[in-house]
Amino acid sequence: MKTDSIFYRFFQELPSIFFELIGNSPDTATAYQFSSVEIKQTAFRIDGVFLPTQDNPIYFVEVQFQIDTEIYSRLFSEIFLYIRQYQPRNPWRAVVIYPTRNLDTADTNHYSELLASPRVHRIYLDELGETATLPVGIATLKLVIENQDTAITTARELIDRTRQEINPESQQRQLLELIETILVYKFPNLSREEIESMFSLSDLEQTRVYQEAKQEGRQEGRQEGARQEKLRLIPLLQTLGLSVEQTAQELDLTVEEVQQELQKQSPNQDR
Repeated sequence: MKTDSIFYRFFQELPSIFFELIGNSPDTATAYQFSSVEIKQTAFRIDGVFLPTQDNPIYFVEVQFQIDTEIYSRLFSEIFLYIRQYQPRNPWRAVVIYPTRNLDTADTNHYSELLASPRVHRIYLDELGETATLPVGIATLKLVIENQDTAITTARELIDRTRQEINPESQQRQLLELIETILVYKFPNLSREEIESMFSLSDLEQTRVYQEAKQEGRQEGRQEGARQEKLRLIPLLQTLGLSVEQTAQELDLTVEEVQQELQKQSPNQDR
């Protein structure tokens, strides 16, 4: 999963975190719908837009986790093309999120006035402050850039804080699932058992990893039951005169599987 996809998922499911991030009240999110916008007859698509339901500003959101020398030319081109095509009455704002200031290296010569204006807000996640002092939603966003040596400990602390601080329960489940998503993203080799050990059972039952594991277990159970039924039919097909090869083909098994099953049964038949 791409890093920007994680952020856009955050903003889609928990838009209040975005408004906390830019210094607004989390309640501001109730007046917005997060979306992506296609600009017709161009190659542009704006992935992150907070569209207001009232007379609030439109927020264009760009998440940038790699060096892009054309980010500002692209961003402002998209914004002004959007304004030309949709003719919104609302004012606009742009928010660019970087993991660190070191990636903010694009040429700003043509856009210095815009970047210095209140319309544009650049955020560097590593400059937000200590994770423990941040609101839990913003702290979870920061987990994306946490050093791998400390990320597991930080994730456990965020899980505990989420249980204690976040209501309603539906929002708590969403944030726990997002923590889980970040862990899977940061530690692709982490086993399912290691991820599950960080969550209580009641938390875990709501997460995507648990639900996928549960579904896989059901599927594996069905598959194993079907396989056992096939093995049970092997001697019957043999008594009907089918060869080992024909039996394997009929039951969609390998010749080796049929031969192994016949060898297991042959001592019983000799008794």
